[in-house]
Amino acid sequence: MKFPVFISLSLLLLSISMPSSHANSPIPTQKAGIEKTLFGTFPDGRTADLFTLKNAAGMTVQITNYGGYIVSCTAPNKAGKQEEVTLGMTTFAEYLKGTPNFGPIVGRYGNRIAKGKFTLDGQEYTLATNNRKNHIHGGPKGFDKQLWTAKTVDGNEPAVVLTYLSKDGEEGYPGNLSVDVKYTLQKDNALRIDYHATTDKATVINLTNHAYFNLSGMKDDILNNEVMIRASNYLPTNDEQIPTGELKPVAGTVFDFNKPTVVGAHINDTTDVQIRYGSGYDHCFVFTDTSSALKLGATVYEPTSGRFMEMYTTEPAVQLYTGNHLSNNLVGKNGVQFRRRFGLCLETQHFPDSPNHPNFPSTVLRPGKAYQTTTIYKFSVK
Repeated sequence: MKFPVFISLSLLLLSISMPSSHANSPIPTQKAGIEKTLFGTFPDGRTADLFTLKNAAGMTVQITNYGGYIVSCTAPNKAGKQEEVTLGMTTFAEYLKGTPNFGPIVGRYGNRIAKGKFTLDGQEYTLATNNRKNHIHGGPKGFDKQLWTAKTVDGNEPAVVLTYLSKDGEEGYPGNLSVDVKYTLQKDNALRIDYHATTDKATVINLTNHAYFNLSGMKDDILNNEVMIRASNYLPTNDEQIPTGELKPVAGTVFDFNKPTVVGAHINDTTDVQIRYGSGYDHCFVFTDTSSALKLGATVYEPTSGRFMEMYTTEPAVQLYTGNHLSNNLVGKNGVQFRRRFGLCLETQHFPDSPNHPNFPSTVLRPGKAYQTTTIYKFSVK
């Protein structure tokens, strides 16, 4: 069927006058690309680099190959002003001295393993213990303390690929584990992290990033942030924050974030034993969709700045940590005091202590198989 010419022209004119679906896209303010600079020097003479990734929308992310730290990440507020949205330190010396995990790659195993022990294929392995009597975040010399090899990818969506060989026996883990982690700053103001690993011997692996987010632009704590987590269950723990093995429904509890909920609403509810154990939120939330599909897992909204962050992941769970143990005398970038609950973490992962819980999704990686996960933190305003 043919339309009259005047109708076709009218439709054409209408389509031209209609606003584009990208009308609210960020306005380009800088040239996209990546820059490498010297970040610092180790006592033994080795050097660490700082990689500055920029997109055309004005967002900037800085990554160092020492520990894979996110040193800086900016995002616009509702007025379009770019400000810091992750906690970090100013100098390489401060990172070398140690931070409360301000944005490094965490491995081989993010979160806790009870008593630093697990059995795999009939053999017991003993790991370094650095969290009371337990193992946490890969040990005292985990991936956050290693110098990674870096390769850059320039362009409109700049990226840096970090690689590291974790040798058999490192921190007590079996197998030579080859790891690469790719940070990509996308055009849509999203920071994408792709993790990949292979091994020559059966081992366990649970990689994540430990960034602390503060969407206020470092002007306030995170208690007024509205958090949504698409989780049907969470993992209760004992008083050392080791999972009991139970998956408990969030419905009717202070752990129900299926609807956007202000972080501070129940964070001090010490009538809940789990809140007491974590001194606030420091718990693993199990997504309703535990598949390996890339899906929306959580959001954070900071009402004063208008910043909105969406977190997408292929992982089955996320650890929500609300900065309960940050020190009030810790001073970070730009002289900002990182006091208690000044940042929150959304650490995408498999379950903590999985090697000791057969009912949890397996974290075992075997020769000939590849470990592959993706997490995206996307920033916008509303």
